[in-house]
Amino acid sequence: MENTKEELEESYKVPNLEKGIAVLELLSEHSLGMTLQEIKSQLDISQTTAYRILNTLVRLGYLNYNEAARKYRSSRKMLTVGFRSIQEHNLLQIVLPKLRELRDVVKETVCFGVMGPDKALFIEQAIGSHPFCFVLTPGKEIELHCSAPGKAMMAHFPDNVRDSYLAKMGYERHNSRTIVNESDYLKELEKVRKTGIAFDREEELGGVICIGSAILNYDAFPCGSIWISGPKDRLPEKTISFIAAAILECTQTISFELGYNNDSQKK
Repeated sequence: MENTKEELEESYKVPNLEKGIAVLELLSEHSLGMTLQEIKSQLDISQTTAYRILNTLVRLGYLNYNEAARKYRSSRKMLTVGFRSIQEHNLLQIVLPKLRELRDVVKETVCFGVMGPDKALFIEQAIGSHPFCFVLTPGKEIELHCSAPGKAMMAHFPDNVRDSYLAKMGYERHNSRTIVNESDYLKELEKVRKTGIAFDREEELGGVICIGSAILNYDAFPCGSIWISGPKDRLPEKTISFIAAAILECTQTISFELGYNNDSQKK
């Protein structure tokens, strides 16, 4: 008797592999980490199975284990593997030295991120040289409606891609400066598209200004963004203009290395 499709699929399953992936997915949602007991309870797996999977993932470098807190959390290796699946032309290798060069010019922390399934994702940074500067955790999700990198990339997406992200946005209000509706947001994106520069002028955090620009590939598609965040008191308008010009020059240089040219946007 011939096996059904469902029976064939069942025979090819690797249960522990599925459980291992479930562990990784669960921990990706808990940036502070989870204990063995919390993980086995959430996934409804035995303690022995959970322990073996966790130890294997720690040994392979996909998880970190904090002895003091007895918690497991996703490692930087997970972020690296994920980024490799979306990068093109060794994007990160091109970007990293440029981040450091830009940091030396503007003195603020310079960040690089890409677009995730729903929000922007922070990937890497070059720490600023001021005694106080902003530092982010790799993998951090960034809102699209109130961030410089979010606006920078959204402004250059084709309509169908942009609309798919717009449909998921909730426009959470952080303060009186936050954009809270699609109409105003689209007007903002049009400004960004024309100038190449996006701003977050205290739209999420009071006293914090962000300036960013998108990296465009050979097809004029935004494959990442570079931005800085700094305290308002350190960023008067003259400094903002200087930094904006430096960021734009940096992203344009990277874009040209990826094959972008002024005719790309006409395709």
